Formats: sequence, structure tokens, C-alpha cells
Amino acid sequence: MTPTAPIGRFPIPELDELPEDIRQRILTVQEKSGFIPNVFLVLAHRPDEFRAFFAYHDALMDKPGKLTKAEREMIVVATSNANQCQYCVVAHGAILRIRAKDPLLADQVAINYRKTDISPRQMAMLDFAMKVSTSAWAVNEEDFALLGKQGWGEEDAWDIAAIAAFFGMSNRLANVTSMRPNEEFYLMGRVPLQ
Repeated sequence: MTPTAPIGRFPIPELDELPEDIRQRILTVQEKSGFIPNVFLVLAHRPDEFRAFFAYHDALMDKPGKLTKAEREMIVVATSNANQCQYCVVAHGAILRIRAKDPLLADQVAINYRKTDISPRQMAMLDFAMKVSTSAWAVNEEDFALLGKQGWGEEDAWDIAAIAAFFGMSNRLANVTSMRPNEEFYLMGRVPLQ
């Protein structure tokens, strides 16, 4: 299946036209994954913002803490669906399938995480993330208490909120730029790992 539309509405720079640090990051991702995720190409249109975006992304998604890498991706998938971001649901759904080693979880979380077989701890995490994503103004002490009952502390709450908030921005930018998911993402992690 060939895309009928470009990967984004803004100009996509050629790799050899990019600053060296950005080109090297993109080539490293390509070497690791076998393709260049469209988010890298679309955001490369504005190099300073590219650097800031990925610096914060990495600070949130790669740091140590109680949240597993799969749980971080669960937050991205659930909140991105609420924000109607096709790119992030598809791309991070693929990453979630791989990190969770579960070919079904990403689709279930994206469609309705409340009907998914996840732990009460993860349910509390996603409930909090969704509230941050859809009505952050209403977050209150009761929300923190509900997280605490499932073993999440103050720093964990910050991590959950920061991921939901960052991807809220990312979702809006992906939608405005008409960012298309790479075809490769649709099949990644679909076959159960042996």
C-alpha cells in the first residue's frame, strides 16, 4: 500500500541538507529500526525545535523510575487516542506491542483501556494520565491519593503527567502537520514473540 498523500504538509528537508547532529540522529534511528519514522523527517523542518522536542522526549521516555518503558508507551497510546492523533497511536502502538511483548495490548489500550486486562496499578496510571490529557484543570488531591493507593508516589505522578502533557503537544503538532504514520509501524510486533 502506497501513501496517497505526503508524509506531512510542510516541506521535508533532504537528509544531506540537515545539520550534522540531526542527520546523525536520523541515520542512527534508521539503522536501528530499518526505516526513518516520519516524525523525524517532519520535525527536521525546524532544527532547533527538533532538538528541543527530542531532548524532552528522551528525558521522559528513557529515564529510570517506577514506570516501565511499556507503561510509558501505554500512556502515550491511550492519551493519543483521546487526542485523535493517528500518528502517535500507530507509531507508539507498535512500540508498545514490542516493549510489552503483547500483540493485542496496544489496540486494546487505544480503543478503550478500561476494558483491557491490565493491573489495577496500570489502570490508576492511565486514569490519571487521561485526566491530565483531557481536563488537567480538574486534577486534585483525590487523584494523587488514588495513585498512592496503587503504589505510585509524587515523582511517579509527575512522570505520568509529564508524558501525557508532552504527548498532548506532540499530538496537536502531528495533527496540524498532517503527519502520516509509516507503513512499517502497522505490522511491527503483531506476530507473538516466541
